[in-house]
Amino acid sequence: MVKRLEVVDNNLCVGCQSCMFACSRRFAEGGLARSCIHIRSAGGIDKGFVVIACRACADPPCARACPTGALAVREGGGVRLNTPLCIGCGNCVEACPFGAVQWDDEQNKPSICIYCGYCASFCPYGVIALREIEEVSSGS
Repeated sequence: MVKRLEVVDNNLCVGCQSCMFACSRRFAEGGLARSCIHIRSAGGIDKGFVVIACRACADPPCARACPTGALAVREGGGVRLNTPLCIGCGNCVEACPFGAVQWDDEQNKPSICIYCGYCASFCPYGVIALREIEEVSSGS
């Protein structure tokens, strides 16, 4: 089965950024710079926080915007980054309607979620989860 990251209940997010730190640690780095998930304020502590994560689109606009084919459509939705093909144009960032394509300034390339679920395992409130999804068939 194919898996994707899912925001279970955005209202439970307290903005701790544990998911962001966990994601960055996949690269053996501290900080938040390479995180593929992002938490932002919805307008102050009273209004809560917004979890910005890749939605694993079936027809990803980020992949369509890539002039080199560096973002290959992943089976079940979403994309995989072929780093050597990426020219750092940033079209993928502009194309994502959810703002889910983060940018790695050091690499000058996008940080693309690989749907590993590492971030979800560090969320203390169950805001996000890695879920199995049914594969989208392209049959006629």
